[in-house]
Amino acid sequence: MMNEPYEWNALWSPIRLSLQVTVLASAVVIILGIAIAYWMSKSKLRGKVIIETFFMLPLVLPPTVVGFLLLVLLGRRSWAGRFFEWLFNAPIIFSWWAAVIAAVVVSFPLVYQTMKAGFDSVDRSLEDSARSSGASEWQVLRYISLPLASRSVRTAYILGFARGLGEFGATLMIAGNIPGRTQTVPTAIYVAVDSGDSTTAWVLTGCTVIISFVLLLFARK
Repeated sequence: MMNEPYEWNALWSPIRLSLQVTVLASAVVIILGIAIAYWMSKSKLRGKVIIETFFMLPLVLPPTVVGFLLLVLLGRRSWAGRFFEWLFNAPIIFSWWAAVIAAVVVSFPLVYQTMKAGFDSVDRSLEDSARSSGASEWQVLRYISLPLASRSVRTAYILGFARGLGEFGATLMIAGNIPGRTQTVPTAIYVAVDSGDSTTAWVLTGCTVIISFVLLLFARK
């Protein structure tokens, strides 16, 4: 009986942290994805293909490579790392904020590509008519583009959420695997399998499968 609370905490802690990280990361990435995809869909900037290729890199790079680059970028020797340490009074790496950053980076390509396709499908004549009537770019986005691309917004959010929830490699590199602090469901499953704890691995895997199934079900409606 003494072990039951401990076992429950050991299961609940990574689930809670994963949801906490993913909810915040998905909110950040959907805002960034919408803003950047809308700007890129209207932009005639030279070198646009190179910029978009850079945006898509986390989708094809090994997660450990993404994690290593983030570790260099946000480490205590970098200006960004020193800034975050000054802002939060603690290093950003090996914290749950680092897990949020990793989830944002790896899920951004999916969100961006989905939103870019959604904005490209919007009838340009409707947007131009709104602009000619005096609407600002923000009003065009809010009242014309986003409503017409609402299905893409929903799909992008769900894909970003699911990708962030399943992130492992980059998170392990930059946030580590500290129980109760940075241990997410994927890293907890890895540790459980490595230590021969198949019960924990199955429970956490089942929770992840159920959440992912529900998300994909909503995306298809």
